[in-house]
Amino acid sequence: MSRSIARSAMAAVIAGSVFAFLPVASPSAAEQEFSVWLEGVRAEARQRGIKEETISSSLSDVKLIPRVVELDRRQPEFTMTLDRYLSGVVSERRVRKGRARLAEHRELLRKISAKFRVQPRFILALWGIETDFGRVKGGFQVIPALATMAYDGRRSAYFRKELFNALTIIDQGHITAKNMIGSWAGAMGQNQFMPSSFLHYAVDHDGDGRRNIWTSTEDVFASTANYLSKVGWRDDQTWGRQVRLPDGFDSSLLGLKVKKGLSDWQALGVRRLDGGDLPRRNLTASIVRPAKNKGPAFAVYGNYRAILKWNRAHFFATAVGRLADRIAGR
Repeated sequence: MSRSIARSAMAAVIAGSVFAFLPVASPSAAEQEFSVWLEGVRAEARQRGIKEETISSSLSDVKLIPRVVELDRRQPEFTMTLDRYLSGVVSERRVRKGRARLAEHRELLRKISAKFRVQPRFILALWGIETDFGRVKGGFQVIPALATMAYDGRRSAYFRKELFNALTIIDQGHITAKNMIGSWAGAMGQNQFMPSSFLHYAVDHDGDGRRNIWTSTEDVFASTANYLSKVGWRDDQTWGRQVRLPDGFDSSLLGLKVKKGLSDWQALGVRRLDGGDLPRRNLTASIVRPAKNKGPAFAVYGNYRAILKWNRAHFFATAVGRLADRIAGR
């Protein structure tokens, strides 16, 4: 994800046609208007230097996808509790699967970890949460999905840029349009990178000349590690830990804007979950409560902030940390 779209998996299915949502009179008119719009995309692609062969192979048969509009328009409010979310995302099955993958890919992960300075357990945690370790990569062709989102109008500027980024990826020979599969919002491959994230962070680690986050485990791991490394990851730190707050804790101290050394939080009465003292290493930390300042509290470090650059949801960042810890047996 790249930057992942955190609620896509929660989207509801509704009946009806995309044309009920589009500002046109009828399906035939919508198709005609889309065809005109798509010709403008082709013209801009040429101006951007994208090869005619790529334009033809990628955009010739593109159609609007009603399902994409439905999923985008009907994303429900996220009301799940943190405990329920974690029980689903950091399940015992996923922990076991993560540990098996750690054993299976131990040497590859060791090399990638040493190169990018990112601990293997976090690479695996992101892989596990994004696509269940590569099992579920999405079922949409990315070019038509992005074209639909770009045409739809609600976030057209953003998705139009991602559409040209996706065409650039195809033009560079990393994947064909047919095989560029991802989510309804255009997140691609086993680590669900948006096309812009792919261009910035994807890595050809297996040396075949392509950055292949769809089928190359080496490229998936290296691209994930490279992303974290580029956004400030430190391999001498963990992500954070659940803590116990004292009675009467000042709620104005909650949130990422407040940073203090662990010794300062200790002086304010913050303790490990079991009541013990906080670690002696005086890391800079913030205290967050992911569930809108209710429920469990966590002391989080710089690596937590790096995970939030991947996906801005606190539930997601907490789940990555928890799964990473469980995979490592912590």
